Amino acid sequence: MYNPIIRGWINYYGSYYKSALYRVFYPLSRSLMRWAMRKYKKLKPHVQSAAYWLGRIAKSEPNLFAHWQMGMRPTAGQ
Repeated sequence: MYNPIIRGWINYYGSYYKSALYRVFYPLSRSLMRWAMRKYKKLKPHVQSAAYWLGRIAKSEPNLFAHWQMGMRPTAGQ
């Protein structure tokens, strides 16, 4: 649902001011972590665990989101 919008931002702003996209995609990654914390009970009180979980997903499925394809993936952790 969001990938076409993200890809459009990357195509438009990425050719002119790529570093500005980091400020846009950081809140997107934070909202993905909050979603994971709401969905999975074991991640609920642990922000760092949710970030590592999301990082492992990004490592195994790098084409899931357009900004992950660009290289802006969360930290994979242990």
